[in-house]
Amino acid sequence: MKKAVYDPEPALSRKSYVKSLQQYKDLHKKSVEDPAKFWSEIASQFHWEVPFDVNNFYSYNFDLSKGPISIKWMEGAKTNVCYNLLDRNIRNGMGDKIAYYWEGNDPDDYSRLTYKKLLEEVSRFANVLKSKGLTKGDRVAIYMPMVLEIVVAMLACARIGVIHSIVFAGFSSDSLAERMLDCKAKLLITADCVWRGSKLLCLKEICDSAMEKSEKMGHSVETCVVVSHYARLSSSMSQNGTNGTSPHEEPKVPWNDDRDVWWHDEMEDASTSCAPVWMDSEDPLFMLYTSGSTGKPKGVLHTTGGYLLYAATTFKYVFDYHPGDVYWCTADVGWITGHTYVVYGPLANGAQSVIFEGTPFHPDNDRYWAVIEKYKVTQFYTAPTAIRALMKFGEEPVKKHNLHTLKVLGSVGEPINPEAWLWYYKLIGGEKCSIVDTFWQTETGGHVLTPLPGATPMKPGSATFPFFGVMPSIMDEEGHEITGVGEGYLVFKRPWPGIMRTLFGNHERFEQVYFSKFKGYYCTGDGARRDEDGYLWVTGRCVDDMLNVSGHLMSTAEVESCLTGHPSVSEAAVVSRPHPVKGECLYCFITPNQGIPFTDKLVSELKTKVREKIGPFAMPDIIQHAPGLPKTRSGKIMRRVLRKIAVNDHNVGDTSTLADESIVDQLFKNRPEGNK
Repeated sequence: MKKAVYDPEPALSRKSYVKSLQQYKDLHKKSVEDPAKFWSEIASQFHWEVPFDVNNFYSYNFDLSKGPISIKWMEGAKTNVCYNLLDRNIRNGMGDKIAYYWEGNDPDDYSRLTYKKLLEEVSRFANVLKSKGLTKGDRVAIYMPMVLEIVVAMLACARIGVIHSIVFAGFSSDSLAERMLDCKAKLLITADCVWRGSKLLCLKEICDSAMEKSEKMGHSVETCVVVSHYARLSSSMSQNGTNGTSPHEEPKVPWNDDRDVWWHDEMEDASTSCAPVWMDSEDPLFMLYTSGSTGKPKGVLHTTGGYLLYAATTFKYVFDYHPGDVYWCTADVGWITGHTYVVYGPLANGAQSVIFEGTPFHPDNDRYWAVIEKYKVTQFYTAPTAIRALMKFGEEPVKKHNLHTLKVLGSVGEPINPEAWLWYYKLIGGEKCSIVDTFWQTETGGHVLTPLPGATPMKPGSATFPFFGVMPSIMDEEGHEITGVGEGYLVFKRPWPGIMRTLFGNHERFEQVYFSKFKGYYCTGDGARRDEDGYLWVTGRCVDDMLNVSGHLMSTAEVESCLTGHPSVSEAAVVSRPHPVKGECLYCFITPNQGIPFTDKLVSELKTKVREKIGPFAMPDIIQHAPGLPKTRSGKIMRRVLRKIAVNDHNVGDTSTLADESIVDQLFKNRPEGNK
């Protein structure tokens, strides 16, 4: 019989920063009753060129009826994020410590970088940016693979007050062009190409197309800096032909002598010394675009001081990172998870991290476990979609490797279903690791709901309790706060230091999207429920991931969790489609475990399971065989594509960010006969 609650391992609790649930409650109480005192004590650990005023530490307005939405933390204080991440750590004796172990697409491609060397490289590239005319407040677009240069580029921007806007190097040229146009990027940083498994992608071609499109729309990128990634990888990739990688001819990189420069040429004579530009705490640090309901991406803007505090603090406590640990987040830096928990959070704590360019299945489906064993990883942070995809290969790939160094396992991106949670906990963690099932958004800057290792008794699938300084509430559709047990919209009463400040160039949209629905509250757009023990469960997007069948509101996560609870099912994705009687009905995509056939018997069992687990109203109308699901390279399921397939609409839009675009045609062909 499955347990309802899993207590932290006592040995982990004894060594944790927060050792019990009561200690967490005491700290949380302190953080919300006196935020200035709580956060100023943390802020004092960092360098401030102009000190903050503890008596004027923060101010905010969440109520549109009282004026514009405004959030300020430590306004008037001056610091530099790059200085705190690198110079400060080096001054504390960490210069020769490894900042990053880089693991490439193939196991033979790897390197490492110390804090001292990272500072030298950052200073050199900051001087390159200055030589191209970049100054404080200018915007730089970055479209790069997971190579060490992406970290160097980010921190070089931060060092001189330039705002970086990273676009995941899987977005189409149209998407890149739109983002460069919106932020008016003066300079673009990219690489000639990247390997994804055995596939070679020419990034520079995509960038050239994007720059051409941006120019036609009225904005020209002045300089494009290109990292020569192919040359350093091609020899080892060729040697690994036995692992399924076929050697390619060297790609012809398109070039414009008036605009394009090689990274290595520019770095050759650049000085390794660059003074930091001191930034006001509320000066912008970076912007990151996220999808909007209107189709136009939103440029979420994060600022300097508050983001630094929150990234550093959430990283330290949520992963319980201690000196000597080796931390690995599998996220691409193109997403907010990569910003906060690959770069800013770890470096602010002087951490040793793994940065990974490859995929979980190349050259074999045990790659994650091999990397954990190789670097003796202690904290591992990945997405539920990756966990579920790896589950279908069974235990054998995992048991080939020694994972005994692990102490904390993280989950990010979506609610994790209990079956995947238990597989993660038992097989990967050996029933001794705490699982931190984190909820947060691009907009929040860092974790807002999460267990703490060593302190929080875990419920599989629950994000548990709020992080320090965070005050969540659950609201019904009419704007009434739900106390005790209940379900509704997840909102927040008060800002924490890492929350976004605005949308770039569009504060009115910022106010409309996040603060207009519930007066005086930040609305996440997600649903949540609170159980009888006060635990919070995120139920999915109230707009995109909520289903209304015959007047019954339910979340996709709830139905998917039920379907993946069947022992024959590896993954499930649920969308709604129009129904003449019910309004909407459930259309489910099912990926069976390896070697398990998709049969009428399985369909019948799944329908019965949903009926029994949730209720007759939730029973799916359609269950379709899905050999795979349309996912981005970060592992996120693209549900808008599934909704198109459900109604047999072949106009699916841009699929260039999918890891495997061919799966879309396959899913159309697999549609049940009577529904075409």
